[in-house]
Amino acid sequence: MSEQTNPIISFKNFSFQYRAQKKPTLHDINLDIYPGERVLIAGPSGSGKSTLAACINGLNPFSNPGECTGSLTVDGVDAPNSSIFELSAHVGTVLQDPDGQFIGLTVGEDIAFALENSCVPQKEMHEITRHAAELVGIEKRLDHAPHELSGGQKQRVSLAGVMVDQVKILMFDEPLASLDPATGKQAIELIDEIQHKTDTTVLIIEHRLEDVLWRNVDRIILVNEGTILADLRPDELLATHMLAENGIREPLYLTAMRYAGIAITPEKRPAHVDTVVLDDADTARLHKWFHALPLPEPDPAPEHLLEVRGLGFGYTKGQSTLHDISFSIGKGEMVSIVGRNGAGKSTLAKLICGFETPEQGQVLLNGRDLAQDNIRRRAQHIGYVMQNPNQMISKTGIFDEVALGLRNRGVPEEEVKPRVEKALKTCGLYPFRNWPVSALSYGQKKRVTIASILVLEPKIILLDEPTAGQDLYHYTQIMDFLAELNRSGTTVVLITHDNSIAVKAKRIVRLQDGRIIYDGDASDPAAVVQPEETGADGEVGV
Repeated sequence: MSEQTNPIISFKNFSFQYRAQKKPTLHDINLDIYPGERVLIAGPSGSGKSTLAACINGLNPFSNPGECTGSLTVDGVDAPNSSIFELSAHVGTVLQDPDGQFIGLTVGEDIAFALENSCVPQKEMHEITRHAAELVGIEKRLDHAPHELSGGQKQRVSLAGVMVDQVKILMFDEPLASLDPATGKQAIELIDEIQHKTDTTVLIIEHRLEDVLWRNVDRIILVNEGTILADLRPDELLATHMLAENGIREPLYLTAMRYAGIAITPEKRPAHVDTVVLDDADTARLHKWFHALPLPEPDPAPEHLLEVRGLGFGYTKGQSTLHDISFSIGKGEMVSIVGRNGAGKSTLAKLICGFETPEQGQVLLNGRDLAQDNIRRRAQHIGYVMQNPNQMISKTGIFDEVALGLRNRGVPEEEVKPRVEKALKTCGLYPFRNWPVSALSYGQKKRVTIASILVLEPKIILLDEPTAGQDLYHYTQIMDFLAELNRSGTTVVLITHDNSIAVKAKRIVRLQDGRIIYDGDASDPAAVVQPEETGADGEVGV
């Protein structure tokens, strides 16, 4: 951290109210961030943290109209009275939604975009672009189009694009939302490396505290209901109950410690699993708690509902993404399909739903080959919640978006309203039912897409990273509902890289390099993604 005393970002009695809202989203913010600091901004969905970030980079009020009061200075610039263009010379932002940041037709073009705008000589531009791509492990895909990349790979491209800019402030809005835990740690390591090389100030807005804390941060700013509740060192904040009280999932090792009856204090250095201090009594409590619960008895094999036989597919001729995939899912099962970013999870879902056509193999539902069924016919039985909510949303209003599928099927309006309201309540969106979709955060949009599928009551529902970008409260609410939905007879398939989500199912199908390497009990250590795994080409998480 720099020894300078003048803040590089300074909020003084700052409030912001969106034009479409009746009251401010941010209230009387007083916050100073100093050059060279690494600051984590945490808070539940709708807390105001993304609004805070948008005020720093100029999206508010220039792209999202609203009224500012008080003052905000960013690297000497009066932010509310400046422009996005001027602030972009001081603040580089990696957006929550990687697709929203893609401009070029290829990975290389996208990374080089800022360099082209700055008229950097072509030879130098190529060198800088390749170097940035190598640092994020995406150099072998410079010629690939955006749609050929997984969500995690797109996030890497966004990171590389920011790296080529010469800015003093780097801001990352939910940078880990689309990344598996190991790749998320790599992203944090990359951010750490960038900061050390450039001496920039780094702001990270993120739910996944455990992964962010893989590398040290100077402070955690806890935000809720548009106000700052805490501004503390990580060890100090994690020793409190403030995270759980405000809908943020604390690191799992801390939850285990609390269950075991261990008192967590700043002196125990709880900010990182490798630094936490446990005495002999603490260790004994953990062992006792761990061995207290017996393993569940296995359930009998269910009747087959969905079968995948010998599936093979590649986006590019001569390059296979999936190889000879075969498995079945029984009626009423909850199954997790896991794997690192780029393992083929989302591609498999697209093939099942008919968005892509397999090069070989079959997909069967109730014993019937779906080869001749179009997307619409498959959707009558198979509900699919995509990883990126912006690819699903077509209406401007939340209620109308969730109601769209029912109305398209000719469901009477008197039945539409209660079903939509039930789905909105389940997904924590009922208070926002009359809001425009554009006013929502990425995580809130994700819940809209889940609600729009749940309301259709499909026989089987596939959810691609269902809790990405969600705070603890809504994560728990969604997972509890999916468990309830499963108990009522609906087959649920979770496509995820998050082990804490995967183990909610009793069975895990695990992919690596486009092949199934495990299919069995979720309680087996071999079921979950291991941090040390690498792909066939030696790239971790790609």
